[in-house]
Amino acid sequence: MRPLTVKRLLWTCGGLGVLLLASVVLALKIGAVPISVTELILDLGRIAIGRANELPTEYRLIVFDLRLPRILLGILVGAALSVAGASFQALLRNPLADPYVLGVSSGAALGSILALIFAPGYALITPAGAFLGAGATIAGVYFLGRREGQLDTTTLLLGGVICMSFFSAIIMFLMTTLSGRDLRGVAFWLMGDLSTPVSAPMQWVFTVGLLVGIGAIYSTSADLNLLIMGEREATHLGVEVTRVKLVVYVSASLLTALAVSASGAIGYVGLLVPQAVRLIFGSDYRLLIPASAICGAIAIVLADTLARTIVPPTELPVGAMTAMAGAPVFIYLLRRGLR
Repeated sequence: MRPLTVKRLLWTCGGLGVLLLASVVLALKIGAVPISVTELILDLGRIAIGRANELPTEYRLIVFDLRLPRILLGILVGAALSVAGASFQALLRNPLADPYVLGVSSGAALGSILALIFAPGYALITPAGAFLGAGATIAGVYFLGRREGQLDTTTLLLGGVICMSFFSAIIMFLMTTLSGRDLRGVAFWLMGDLSTPVSAPMQWVFTVGLLVGIGAIYSTSADLNLLIMGEREATHLGVEVTRVKLVVYVSASLLTALAVSASGAIGYVGLLVPQAVRLIFGSDYRLLIPASAICGAIAIVLADTLARTIVPPTELPVGAMTAMAGAPVFIYLLRRGLR
C-alpha cells in the first residue's frame, strides 16, 4: 500500500474537485436548450457580483431553477451512495457489497412509502422512515450472512437479494392502492429520479446529514483499514470493532436513507465507484472515502445528464443509466470471486 501523505490527499481531492466542476459545467450546458460555456461563465460572474437581474427570465429559469438544483441534488446523492457502498464493502469484507445489492435501498424506499402513507404532512417523515427501513435491512442481512461467527459471502448476497425481492413485492402491493397519477410518479421515483424538486429546508437536512455521515465514517477510516483483515485480527491490533461497526452501519444507513428519500433507489453506484477508486488510488480508506464521495458525485451528474439528453425530449430514470453500467460489472466481479 502506497503511503498516504496530507499532500497526496489534498492533491487527489483537489484534482477530483476540478473534474467535478467540469462535470457541473457540462451538465449546465447540455440539454434541450443548449447553453454556450462562455455565456454560462459570464452569467455566473454576473450572479457573483449581484447583477442577476440582468439575466433573461427564461434563461434563469432553465439554468438556475431547473438544471442547477438537479445537479446539486445529484452531487449529494452520488456522494452518499458511494461512501455508503465503500463502508459496507469494508465492514462486510465483500467487494460486491452495495446498498442496492444488499437490499438496503429497497428497505429505505419501503420505509419512505410507509411513512408517507401513515404519517403524511411532516417535513422529515420521509428521510426518517427511510433511515429506519435501511437500518433494519442491513441488520437483517448482516445476521443472515453470519455462519459460525464468520461472514459468508454467498449467504450474505443471497440474503440481500431475498430482502430486496421481498421489499419490492410489498412496494408493488402498496402501489396498487395509489391513483394513476400518483402511481406513475412513485414508479418513476423508484427507478431513480432527480427531477422532483426538493424544498430548501430539506436540502439543508440532506447537506448536514451527508456531512455528518461521511465525517463519522471517515473518523473510522484507519480502523477500516485493519478491519479488512478480519474482526479477530483487528481486535488484536486494538480496534474497538463493536464501536466501529455501530458507527459505520448507522452512518451508512443514514446516507442511504437520505439518498433514497430524495431520488429513489439508484442502483450500483456504491458498487462501481469504490471499485474504480480502489483500482486507481489504492485501498487506503483515508483516501478512498473522500475520493469515492467526489467520484460518486461526478458519476451521478454525468449519468443524469445522459439520462435527460439521450432520447430527447423524453427523460430516462437515472437509475436506468447506472444499472446498465453496474450490472455487467457486478457479474464480472461475482465470476472473478467465484474463481
